[in-house]
Amino acid sequence: MEYVNKKLEEFNEFIKFRKVAIVGLGVSNLPLIDYLYETKARVTVFDEREIDEIPKQIMDKITNFGFEFFLGKNCLENLNGFTLIFRSPSCLPTRLELEAEANRGAIVTTEIEMLMKMCPCKIIGVTGSDGKTTTTSLINAILKQGGYNTYLGGNIGTPLFTKLSEMTPEDIVVLELSSFQLMGMEISPNIAVITNITPNHLNIHKDYEEYIESKKNIFKYQNKNDKLILNYDNDITRNCANEAEGKVVFFSGKEKLDNGYIVDEKLIKECNDKIRKHVLNTNEVILRGEHNFENIATAIAATSELVDIDTAVKAVKDFKPVEHRLEFIREIEGVKWYNDSVSSSPTRTIAGLYSFDEEIVLIAGGYDKNLDYTPIAKPIIEKVKTLILLGQTSGKIFESVKEELDNQCKDLDIYMCDNLKQTIELAKKVAKPGQIILFSPASASFDMFKNFADRGNQFKELVNDI
Repeated sequence: MEYVNKKLEEFNEFIKFRKVAIVGLGVSNLPLIDYLYETKARVTVFDEREIDEIPKQIMDKITNFGFEFFLGKNCLENLNGFTLIFRSPSCLPTRLELEAEANRGAIVTTEIEMLMKMCPCKIIGVTGSDGKTTTTSLINAILKQGGYNTYLGGNIGTPLFTKLSEMTPEDIVVLELSSFQLMGMEISPNIAVITNITPNHLNIHKDYEEYIESKKNIFKYQNKNDKLILNYDNDITRNCANEAEGKVVFFSGKEKLDNGYIVDEKLIKECNDKIRKHVLNTNEVILRGEHNFENIATAIAATSELVDIDTAVKAVKDFKPVEHRLEFIREIEGVKWYNDSVSSSPTRTIAGLYSFDEEIVLIAGGYDKNLDYTPIAKPIIEKVKTLILLGQTSGKIFESVKEELDNQCKDLDIYMCDNLKQTIELAKKVAKPGQIILFSPASASFDMFKNFADRGNQFKELVNDI
């Protein structure tokens, strides 16, 4: 008998002929245009871009469907009288216009929250400041190897709300969840993972506390039958265990836990009542770097009750790095080039630096998210032979490194460049055989690029043109 999602049917009936707002025409909201048209909702679209900044095919569709729309910086002045509002993740629920509508009785939500509320199957959700994409992808790969039909989405993959009608109770949904998606959310996945929490997105969040509290929503609505995977080595995530309702499982790359999963001298081990069982030798995997070994331990912990360990290990051994994450591009005259464009914070770049034993020529710098660059100075001095900087944060990184160099009475070749092409030309000139050139910005991409993927693709294209 074919499965019918009753919750989805009730939702579709509920929104018929009601006023529904789509706030922000980002990736997650675009599929809603067709979906809401088919359900006969009365749709109004809001976007802070001007009409010439929005792709013509999207505006043509909105016009053809007869949707009302308001564009430009002040578009939300017209947000009034809606039953349901789908906000894009970047439009935080603390916006005054959204709060006013919520106070009037509107349901303010996101595509991802409504997916989770109506999902008929188990959900595994992953969040964290670093490592969440690789961990999410590893979990998905392990489940697929175990024979499950999975849906991969959230901050990666395809928006899944419009796939709800295809899902059955036997499937598993795997989601990467950002702080923007989690903020204001009132539902948590059955299995939740927090890889770590460090300062990030402080140019958008009110403060660090708001960022942390957003992350915690991934487990706040769990029940005693649910599961939470936490990083023991991170003070904030370790203390989350005190607030958890479900079963807590720790992973660690530093401590020999009595229970949980650890990375211990290149071995991933499962720990039960102080008995530590060897699961995997990290020399057998394609991924490199201690942070990735922790990601593997996390993924195995998250899937341990769903997939047998031998099957999980096979999936891990076959797993290749996700694009823009310590991605090997090519070797030129004895120098290996790596694209780590996803590294948009100092902690990510620090992890990348410690993934290599070779001497490093580091290209860093980009859009400023109001982060502290002091912690990156010592790792750069320890691991980097030549530092090449560009973008808004180049001055911050330079000052942090220069201060630490003075403290240690050391020297380091540091160069400033105006654009990515210049950095690549300079890197090729200064790098020596046996060294690696690592593009790991430690900063966001929005000063010069659309996003980190655009930045990484441009870097790869320039390197491949050498």
